[in-house]
Formats: sequence, structure tokens, C-alpha cells
Amino acid sequence: MTNEQNRESLFEGFLRSHFGEEDISYNAITSDASFRRYYRVVVEGRATILMDSDPSKLDNRPFIELNRCFAEQGLRVPSILKFDTSQGLGLLEDLGGEHLADRLHLDSRCQDYKEVLTLLPQVAKIPVSPFMKPYDADFIAMEMDIFWQWLVCNWLDVKEECLPSEQWQTTKSLLCEVMICQPQVTMHRDFHSRNIMRVDGQWALIDYQDAVQGPVTYDAVSLLRDCYFHLPSEEFDALRLHSFNVLTEAQQLPKMSYDTYCYYFDLTGLQRHLKAAGIFCRLLLRDNKTGYLQNIMPTLHYIEDVANCYEPFQWLATWLRHDIMPKVEAKLSCSTL
Repeated sequence: MTNEQNRESLFEGFLRSHFGEEDISYNAITSDASFRRYYRVVVEGRATILMDSDPSKLDNRPFIELNRCFAEQGLRVPSILKFDTSQGLGLLEDLGGEHLADRLHLDSRCQDYKEVLTLLPQVAKIPVSPFMKPYDADFIAMEMDIFWQWLVCNWLDVKEECLPSEQWQTTKSLLCEVMICQPQVTMHRDFHSRNIMRVDGQWALIDYQDAVQGPVTYDAVSLLRDCYFHLPSEEFDALRLHSFNVLTEAQQLPKMSYDTYCYYFDLTGLQRHLKAAGIFCRLLLRDNKTGYLQNIMPTLHYIEDVANCYEPFQWLATWLRHDIMPKVEAKLSCSTL
């Protein structure tokens, strides 16, 4: 019996312990970029979500604890109806199926973004939890090394001796410094269109279990430079200014000018997008998940565009444009990937 079959064999007992002898049906709906899997469970016409989160692969305590932290701050998150940490099985409130990502073609797009941006101060004010990992210089640098190791070395198979290692180390140090010198607040850390849902006229958040205390611009750039959707430039400019005003009014940006905010925003996004591009390759190589390959090139374009605007990072833009991006395009064009 495979591990997947072993996991599924646990579902029946877990669901029966909650629903008793009622008729139960469930179907897989999605998996996320971690090891979690989700199923919609229907009992007498009522739907809930079964989360399968194997405790041999994931610590489920942050999910439970941070659910409480977000809810206590007045943020809409799915209620946890039941959780067996020993089995890694949870029964959650079903928030439906409408994500911000599903609404980006609507005329209400800018208004939707403005409403979502008003959540940033609430997230920022969540008290620090012992289940939040330290987001320090070592961790920030490790995230960037995911790009170096998984995309450049493992996927593209570029040899270490052919790489600009010294410039890379300097870039990591500069980005770490910029991220640490900003006001440090609680950040969702994956605040993008696929993790924000529309429920009964409200905005709800999912995938919050990796929240940490970190740079104040991180969630805003995650949303407005989304790896899965590119905002038109005029909308982006207006919404970035709106995010600045929202955070300023909430006193999250003490004495910070808009120019400084944009500088922090850009370079924080540079770090995040390096990490994201590497994770997309790790999902392919380690987890056999091919669904994120289409997001690699748009993410690299974000990096190139921003790096080209700042002299210390122009080498990165040049390296990506002339060496890395052509290799990625060639790799993506191969049927075997």
C-alpha cells in the first residue's frame, strides 16, 4: 500500500468520528504548493473541507495556532471544526470557490484590490507567536538560495564554476540589509490572489500558516506583483500608492517617504521573486508538480525589470536576460521539461 493509500484509509474513520453514520461523500479539489491536500466533503447537502496534512512531513501546530491569531485580529479565516494532529487531518469551514484570482477579469478589479489592501494593517498588528519562525538574515538568504540551487544549478544544470558567485553573495547581503532595516510587522508571507477569497461579501485569507514578523512592504508587493497575474502599469502605480497611504494612515510607516517606500517595495519584491522562481522549480523536481512552470518566466521578468532600475543589481538583470532566461525558455520549450 502506498503512502497516499495509507493516508486515504484514515479519512473514513476521521470523518465518521465527526459525522457519525450520515452519508458522506468527498472529492479532491486541489493541493497547494506544500504537501497538503484538500477535499470537499458533502454530508446531507452541507459542505466542509478535509485537509490532509501528513504529520510526518508537516508540523500542523502553526496552522492551528495562526488560525487563532488571525481570527482574533478580526480577519476572516476558515473555522477549524475538528483537527487530529496525530493523524494530520483537519475539518475546516468551506469558504466556497471564489478567489481574488477568479475576479481579476472583472471591472471591479481595482476596487477589489483596494479592499484587500485595507487588510494589511490588521495582518501587520497580529502579535508575534512562538509558532512564527525567525525571519532573520540567515533565513532571508536561505530563501534566495532556493533560486540559485533549484533553478540555476539543479534545473538548468549550470555548473558552480560558471556562476557569478561573488556578485550573488553581495546581492544577497544587500537585499537582507534592506529587508531587515524596514519596520518589522506580522506578514502573511503568501498574500496573493490565489490565497484571498470572496465569502459573503467579505475577503477571507487562507494559507496563512507561514506568517512571520518581517518587512512591512512584503505583503503589499506579494499582492501587487503577483507571480500569477500582472497588473497593467497604471493600475499598479495607483494601487502601490494606495498601499502606501493605507499603511501610513495605520502608522505602520513612521516618517517614511513614498520614494523610500517604493525602494523598499521594489527590493523586497526582488528577494521574494528570486525565492518564488526557485520554488517553482523545486516543486517540479522534488514534488513532481508541473503546474507552476508557466509562472517562472513572468516571475523572472519581474526580477529583471526591478534589478535593471538599481545600479547594484544591474548585473543581475544582465545575467538573467542574456544567460538564464534563454536557458529557461529553451527548457520550457522541451516536451520533457
